[in-house]
Amino acid sequence: MNASELLANSLSADAAIRQDATAKLESAARENYPGYVLHLSAELVNEQSPSHVRTAAGVALKNALTARDYTRLSEYAQRWLALSPDVKSKIKQDNLNNLNSPAIKIAVNSGQVIASIAAIELPEAQWPELIPTMLASVSQVGNVNLRIATLQTIGFICEQVKPEILAAQSNDILTAVVQGARQDEPNKDVTLAAMHALYNSLEFVRENFEREGERNYLMQVVCEATQHSSTDVQVAAFECLVRIMGLYYDKMGFYMERALFGLTVIGMKNPNDAVALQAIEFWSTVCEEEIELAIEAVEAAETYGEPPERESKFFAKTALPEILPVILDLLLRQEEDADEDEWNISMAAGTCLSLLSRAVQDVIVQPVIPFIENNIKGADWHQREAAVMAFGSILDGPDPSALAPLVDQALPILIDMMQDPHIAVKDTTAWTLGCICELMSSQLNNEVHLRPLIQALVAGVEDTPRISANCSWSLMNLVDQMHGFLDDEPAKPTGPLSPYYEPIVATLLRATEKPTNEANYRTAAYEALASYVTHAPADCIKAVETIILTILARQEHLLSMQNELLGADDRSNWNELQTNFCSIIISVIRKLGGDIKPLTERIMTDALNLIRAAGKHSTTLEDAILLVGTMASAIEQDIHPYVNAFLPFLVTGLQSHEETQLCTVSIGVIGDICRALGEGSLTYTEGLMNALYQSLQSPAINRTVKISVLSCFGDIAIATGGGFEPYVESTMGVLKQAGDVIPDPNDYDMLDYVQSLREGIIEAYVGIVTALRTSGKGVLLLPYIGSILELIHRTLIDEEKPEHVVKLAIGLIGDLGDTFKNGEIRDYLLADWIINALKARHKGYSTDTKRTIKWAKEVGTSFLMEPELVLTYCYADGQTSNFGAFINLLVHSFHLYLGSLSPIFYHEVPHPSFLPVSPFFSALFSHHRNDYLCIAEL
Repeated sequence: MNASELLANSLSADAAIRQDATAKLESAARENYPGYVLHLSAELVNEQSPSHVRTAAGVALKNALTARDYTRLSEYAQRWLALSPDVKSKIKQDNLNNLNSPAIKIAVNSGQVIASIAAIELPEAQWPELIPTMLASVSQVGNVNLRIATLQTIGFICEQVKPEILAAQSNDILTAVVQGARQDEPNKDVTLAAMHALYNSLEFVRENFEREGERNYLMQVVCEATQHSSTDVQVAAFECLVRIMGLYYDKMGFYMERALFGLTVIGMKNPNDAVALQAIEFWSTVCEEEIELAIEAVEAAETYGEPPERESKFFAKTALPEILPVILDLLLRQEEDADEDEWNISMAAGTCLSLLSRAVQDVIVQPVIPFIENNIKGADWHQREAAVMAFGSILDGPDPSALAPLVDQALPILIDMMQDPHIAVKDTTAWTLGCICELMSSQLNNEVHLRPLIQALVAGVEDTPRISANCSWSLMNLVDQMHGFLDDEPAKPTGPLSPYYEPIVATLLRATEKPTNEANYRTAAYEALASYVTHAPADCIKAVETIILTILARQEHLLSMQNELLGADDRSNWNELQTNFCSIIISVIRKLGGDIKPLTERIMTDALNLIRAAGKHSTTLEDAILLVGTMASAIEQDIHPYVNAFLPFLVTGLQSHEETQLCTVSIGVIGDICRALGEGSLTYTEGLMNALYQSLQSPAINRTVKISVLSCFGDIAIATGGGFEPYVESTMGVLKQAGDVIPDPNDYDMLDYVQSLREGIIEAYVGIVTALRTSGKGVLLLPYIGSILELIHRTLIDEEKPEHVVKLAIGLIGDLGDTFKNGEIRDYLLADWIINALKARHKGYSTDTKRTIKWAKEVGTSFLMEPELVLTYCYADGQTSNFGAFINLLVHSFHLYLGSLSPIFYHEVPHPSFLPVSPFFSALFSHHRNDYLCIAEL
């Protein structure tokens, strides 16, 4: 087979042919990468080659340069950078020239290749001539195809390359883009390409937006484009406005008043749905920004007692009288046979109304009521559905007590509308009842409302799939809100739903028996069942027992049918049901705890059979492995008889390095098993630790999984106690190496990753320190104290550190102080940064965190205040080094424990007859002989 056939086959509709061709291409790339990319590039730019072959060459070349997986992406980048300059230059120049291809789609393929190369080279300060070359190409007014392809390429570059890399060239990029986006551009395709490129460039032109003149010009170009004769350009322009509002909200006051209010209202009324959708999205974005700003304002006031850094401009509240009537009118533009997965005008309007309600809160209620009243009993189903949608959309935002009278009045009408002859009305009514159950349950009159509401929802569960799904969701919300006990509270003896538990559970079980899952109605019923298990009060435990026995019987029946599955659809349905079964069983185990033990043999046998049957289907494997981990946590030592059979599967899951979720779940279950077995897990520790070490070394594993591995070391240490000693040296080395990672301050993804990495490392240290302290082997930690405290220091000086990490880090300081109570690490703990961390006020932190800090202060430096004999010598010849260290210790000690003590000063003199400034210190010291100063019995 020649190269052209191979490339053509890589795009075949036949999966087998496509996969075979792709495998052969990947093999060619491994065997001779330079020759491979040169050949692909030559094929792509060959005007004599068939277009489908050229397209395939472009796709293959791009795929040889970029990948979604971070590890492979890095590997591909290094592979490209290692090529000779001649090879790289040839490919780059050929593809730049190919932007002038008369076949615009082929030119776009070259644009994608150029962008992929730019994403590799620009961060390395290579290819500096690229952007100027793009600018020159856009300036060739007579060559429309070249301008379009170049603008699209700029868009691809802006999309792939990080904003901070492109920021330095923002002026050139904007110049190129704005040339094509101006109102006087005669070719609409050029304008459209320019608007798309502008959209992708908006994130890195922040400096340009800071300059009023440049900002005004950019906004003028975009606003004018919303009035372009081409609806495609109008859509692209509104997309730009949406993104501008999300990125530069603080700069929009002037433009909202002068243009954007009017433009977007006109846009929402546009008969073209694509234009109207983007105009609606603009106001949804405004509301999202102002909702977030309102949250920040509350947090700033509660936590710091000061205004937030950014303040809301209340665009939504200001524009409410103009935009609300338009949005309500758009609710009436439903489609008769609308696909629920297809975004349309009425859906967008409903979403915008919900966000508007959250943004302006109580203000929205009164203007919406007339619309509801005028339409809820309308003859046309569009009216009734829109009225119900409007009602449901304003439930989140206003004060529930303000809505209570409205809900009280509307609920009987809504319950009756569950019998509406039109399915869309019933569907929206079921959704609105779910919103009431979720948001307004505290305002319901249980004696009046509860029975008819439950009757309507139970009947709805057995209606059509869409209505059934919404009714199951409503029932789930009802139990979550009315029986939602806190995790640390015991189950209550009864609850408002207790009289209805059995009929609700029976209905949900019937719904889950159906053979299909259209509109996810069966999954919704299983999710509701899980909530009824989780929140069951003591008088409903019988219903929980019914659920577990029913689900186990179904699982066993399905396992027996495994060999009868025909085709992918059967297998998919089988996997989905097993996932639902596992979810319910896990909920029951967590609910019953140790009381699940009578079913241990049955549950574990089914779980192991499921793992064997699941094969390589990662989702089902994840659920089954998680089920075993949950069982281990519940029955503890009684899991032991099943561990030998289970561990090989667990290790296989851990070694599935390319299956991120499966690998993560397996690591968590290792911790569950070890905690359940305690020191009994020592039998398996060596194998598990080796598997974890191998995972850390795997180039295929996602880096976030490595954080879970590090944290798991702490779980194993706590379980094995002193038995962890053989692994201390190697584990501490791994933890130190991970802790030494310093992120690039301009790489925000890396900053977030390192923050999470440090949290995982500290969790591991906490487990190891606890294990060695409680087993009397704390001395093993002494060689590692410096690196542990160095990591804590890095963590605490991070300005973006979350509170829970502060609690964890300072708690670890306390653990170390508790481990070395005799002052073995005193010099480490006297570091200024530790003293400052312990005595800081930590304003705005929770009581729990402050309690941890107080405990760390007490145990971490307890040796400083013990009433033991301390001798410090001050020689008459003036050698006062020990004296200064002692005074420093004493000062820190009293600062820590007396807090409000004013600073203490002292004088050092070359003779023991010194004079401390503080009378308190004077009382502590007395002279003994002329040669020594003896300070005794603090």
